Amino acid sequence: MANLKSLAKDTAIYGLSSIVGRFLNYLLVPLYTHYMPKDSGDYGISTNIYAYTALILVLLTFGMETTLFRFANDERSKPDTVFSTVMAVVGSLTLVFLLLVFGFIGPISGALGYAAHPDYLLMMAVVVALDALQAIPFSYLRFQKRAIRFASLKMLFIILNIGLNVIYFVLLGKTSVFYVFFINLLCTGLITFFFVPDLFRIQWKFDGQLLRQMLSYSWPILILGVAGILNQVADKILFPLVYPDQVEANIQLGIYGSCVKIAMIMAMITQAFRYAYEPIVFAKNKDADKTEYYASAMKYFLIFTLLAFLCVVGWMPILQYIIGEDYREGLGVVPIVMVAEIMMGVYFNLSFWYKLIDKTIYGAWFSLAGCLVLFAVNILLIPKYGYWACAWGGVAGYGTAMVLSYIVGQKKNPIPYPLQSIAYYVALTVMLTMSIYYIPETYGFGPILTLAFNTLCICCFVSYILHNDLPLSSLPIIGKKFKK
Repeated sequence: MANLKSLAKDTAIYGLSSIVGRFLNYLLVPLYTHYMPKDSGDYGISTNIYAYTALILVLLTFGMETTLFRFANDERSKPDTVFSTVMAVVGSLTLVFLLLVFGFIGPISGALGYAAHPDYLLMMAVVVALDALQAIPFSYLRFQKRAIRFASLKMLFIILNIGLNVIYFVLLGKTSVFYVFFINLLCTGLITFFFVPDLFRIQWKFDGQLLRQMLSYSWPILILGVAGILNQVADKILFPLVYPDQVEANIQLGIYGSCVKIAMIMAMITQAFRYAYEPIVFAKNKDADKTEYYASAMKYFLIFTLLAFLCVVGWMPILQYIIGEDYREGLGVVPIVMVAEIMMGVYFNLSFWYKLIDKTIYGAWFSLAGCLVLFAVNILLIPKYGYWACAWGGVAGYGTAMVLSYIVGQKKNPIPYPLQSIAYYVALTVMLTMSIYYIPETYGFGPILTLAFNTLCICCFVSYILHNDLPLSSLPIIGKKFKK
């Protein structure tokens, strides 16, 4: 119970920085979709280049974030030595990457369709390099349970980024996608300096023997990470390459990329859960009740992600105003993308069975299988169905990896997940979602009545949670009144 309380507390802190930060970043979506017209394709360009940077970031970090937790929790290793060795790996990879990009920027920009704008790629190359270097100190803060400092630095970046975007786009009238990348570069560079005091407090020591052990552990995680991030960004990378019309591709990708922002509430919850859960899992592995803990964590993760799903679907009449009117034609993909994100979160929860027994190669295979399915769906269907193929490709890819991980995991390292209880929650979510979509439309509800009905459906789900798994008497402060 103490570990679950710690998980809840840290998830709240990480979640606050993640959810509040993403909410503030949502302010950039109406800003961009208002000042960058749909037909310019600028928002599509931004979506495409950020997809590349997400993939490159995984390559540069080389699975070392999870590796740091694994070896820093090993009693035979000193945490500072683990950190130093990891930084040496990531720093070396980052330096090589920058030398290659700056040395071959001409051919690279031409191959990616940005021959007229190599400056876009150069700026984002520096951004992703700095992000890779920051990733390890951020992970070390999580290992040290310094959630407040972690959240503060994340929030500082977001506030600076939003402030500069407002200044450039609204006050100065600088509406080109160039300034999106330029501002990101400024803010990322500034945050990097805040880690300098922490780096001076580290007892730096490189351990070659430890490095060999870490590389043996991390390379399957790298494959897992590459396959995993491809499941998230491959559609945005492939879209301009397989869509018949290049100009229209950027326009359609801009529509899809803006609508997906609404679905990212699920990614925020998963990310917050991961930040808190990952360090605890490796520490919990020594305890006798670990399997029950993992099973409970999976159940509560699903409960609250399904609740978030219903909230987004039910309050879509309000949330749609996050994006500009010209981009709203793609809102239908939002629930589909959210289902894919839930599957990704479940897959993340399932992934610990092979991480804890040092069999990360399984994760690589599962993710590669999912990635192949996603690639196939996107390549075959994007030319005909456009961004709808992207949304369903995510469901197919994550669904494949999730099912494979569960089947093999229950044979190799079984965990008693409460499947019946989970199935009830999923069935209730499906029933309420269908009600939200069809009843107001069938009976011609107006906007206010529609929101009231949708909110009632959400309250029904909350009531089911309180009745079955989270009674009010168990809650802090409120529970004291009910116990009386």
